[in-house]
Parts: sequence; C-alpha cells; structure tokens
Amino acid sequence: MILKFRSMTRDAESEQAKLTNASIYSDARLFKVPNDPRITRLGRWLRRTSLDELPQLFNVLKGDMSLVGPRPPLPEEVALYERRHMCRLEVRPGITGPWQISGRNLIRDFEKVVLLEKAYIHNWSLGLDLQILLKTIPAVLSGTGAH
Repeated sequence: MILKFRSMTRDAESEQAKLTNASIYSDARLFKVPNDPRITRLGRWLRRTSLDELPQLFNVLKGDMSLVGPRPPLPEEVALYERRHMCRLEVRPGITGPWQISGRNLIRDFEKVVLLEKAYIHNWSLGLDLQILLKTIPAVLSGTGAH
C-alpha cells in the first residue's frame, strides 16, 4: 500500500476507462491525461508541486519504499508487462527515480522508461541515489514534465 494525498474525485478509478483515448501515452502500461477532469482543484496544486508524494515518506520509514527507485506501478499495469519489464519490480519502488529527473511525462515511451530504470538498478550506488535526489529538486521546482 503506497500512501499519497488523494487528488482525485471518489469515482476516479471507475472513470479511467472512459479517458483511455485521452492519455498522452499510446501504451496502456502508462496512463496520464492532461487536464484530467477527475483531479480536484486542490489535487492539481498538490500534483503540480509534487506535494501529493509527501505521505510516501511514511512508506520509506516503514521500509516499503525507498527515496530513489522505479516508480510503483499499478497492478493493472503490471498485468500488461512482458518478462523483460519485470526488472522494475526487483527493487523497492522510490519516491523519485531516473524517470522523474529525465523529464517525467515528457518521456512517453514505456520501453525507454524501463531502460532508464533498468540502468539505474544495474548501476546502483549510494552516489547515484544522491545524484538523483539532487536532480529531483530542480525537476520538482521547475515542474518539468509535471501534469
């Protein structure tokens, strides 16, 4: 269970199927709708500032997540994975990671996301985590790739 501030309406999950064609991604393993009508006004602000991620610090303290790692996928996304994509699940998910500092939603190719995260996993070091954490600050402040 990953904690986040609720930024969407109560029926958001049931409404997702109606918005599939509006996703910025052509791949069902990623989903994001610009100006998503399911997001509340407060939710838009929380997401734009990345404050919706703040509760995940409790997940880090519990040991369920790491500060840095692949973003946690939804079960319905994992159901669509091929064997080569499973490497994303080999480590704890992170609040930030290589995808976030490389442009977030500007990277729309799922295979590229997997390659970024696979390289991170295979080249992991404390120094790499520190680099990603430091690069996360300007990425969040600038809002690059945020929706």
